[in-house]
Amino acid sequence: MAEAVGNNTLKKLIKIDVVSDTVCPWCFVGKRNLDKAIDLTKDQYDFEIKWHAYFLNPNAPKEGINKREYYENKFGLQSDHIINRMTQVFRGLGLEYNMSGLTGNTLDSHRLIYFAGQRGLDKQHNLVEELFLGYFTQGKYIGDREFLLECARKVDVEGAADFLEDPNNGLKEVNEQFEKNSESITGVPDYTINGKWKINGGQPPHVFQRAFEAAANGGA
Repeated sequence: MAEAVGNNTLKKLIKIDVVSDTVCPWCFVGKRNLDKAIDLTKDQYDFEIKWHAYFLNPNAPKEGINKREYYENKFGLQSDHIINRMTQVFRGLGLEYNMSGLTGNTLDSHRLIYFAGQRGLDKQHNLVEELFLGYFTQGKYIGDREFLLECARKVDVEGAADFLEDPNNGLKEVNEQFEKNSESITGVPDYTINGKWKINGGQPPHVFQRAFEAAANGGA
């Protein structure tokens, strides 16, 4: 899905750059809505999707911390309201929002996403789905090496174990993405369509569809 879909030369190409963090629930919501918009318009357009790194908490511990305790410490009295709201939103997508397990540093997940992108944008897009599913619905820890490799295997990203073994692999590229994105955006998810049209937040499918139409009519 992430690479150009279809061979009809009459279709216009829609390029989508997504800035996201793997522990951002609205990033998963946005991805599911983006995927639905793509599915609804795949007969009209070809699509190319690239994922770029953002860190909501760059200093999050690598060893991980209890997810629910982190929410309570960060959001205080609002934490239960936020969790209930996300539970409702996820159920609307046919998913169960799981607050069990750990949260923490997302650097290795972004290094893996970068690596998957070198193997193919379709694999990168599918990897992001697996990471979101595991973290948000199965209580998996985003910093757990075995979980990351399990996701890589599911989407046929070969060589992931060797790549992640060296902590310097992908580090420069991911940090450059974060620095660049930090200068231009204030939150995630953030979408740029054909380098020009901007969408922020976990918007519903029709918002993406309108952006596709504008991009196709207005050029890159």
